[in-house]
Amino acid sequence: MQHEFWQSRWARNEIGFHQQAVNPALQRHWPNLELPEESQVLVPLCGKSLDMLWLAQWGYRVLGIELAERAAIDFFAELGVTPQITREGALRRYSYERLEILQGDFFDVTAEQVAGCSALYDRAALIALPPDLRADYAVHLQRIVPRQVRGLLVSLEYPQTEMDGPPFAVLADEVHRLFVEGWDVEEVERLDVLAENPKFLKRGVSHLDEVAFTLRRG
Repeated sequence: MQHEFWQSRWARNEIGFHQQAVNPALQRHWPNLELPEESQVLVPLCGKSLDMLWLAQWGYRVLGIELAERAAIDFFAELGVTPQITREGALRRYSYERLEILQGDFFDVTAEQVAGCSALYDRAALIALPPDLRADYAVHLQRIVPRQVRGLLVSLEYPQTEMDGPPFAVLADEVHRLFVEGWDVEEVERLDVLAENPKFLKRGVSHLDEVAFTLRRG
């Protein structure tokens, strides 16, 4: 992982990637996964996303994974709660009721630590990683998540030559290549969201699509 880059972004509060509202694609498509209440949802590279709170409010248990300690601390502080913190090898586990965050390097997370997860939600992990790390991410994810996991992945598509990431453009073809062995990947929504993202407009991006995929691992 790009430790220094992300730690410094959080330390300087340069977190323009943090969304101030729950992702609409999550709200539209998550119910279609038909997951039982109390299912545990794995949220890689979660930051302090409000999407986790939405999932918890709908009766799911949430396990985020986040590199930056500042993000984990701020997430619970902004909820006005004090989490229990325990050490797990190279990671720290922050826990409060239905919400947990494993703080540390995603590649240090083990299958045992996520064994209870039957669902996956990725809105900010894949698009946060440069191309060389995206393949490593997909391999490690496949290594640790249980069989029969179901989930939702939200990606962005724009001309990568028009802007440096993160967030990076991850096209549908790449999503299908990364999640090929043992995965069923279905594109369920594609929306032009450029008008809603002035930061992309300001940087000269000519078009921006948000694309949602359902993921099912057999």
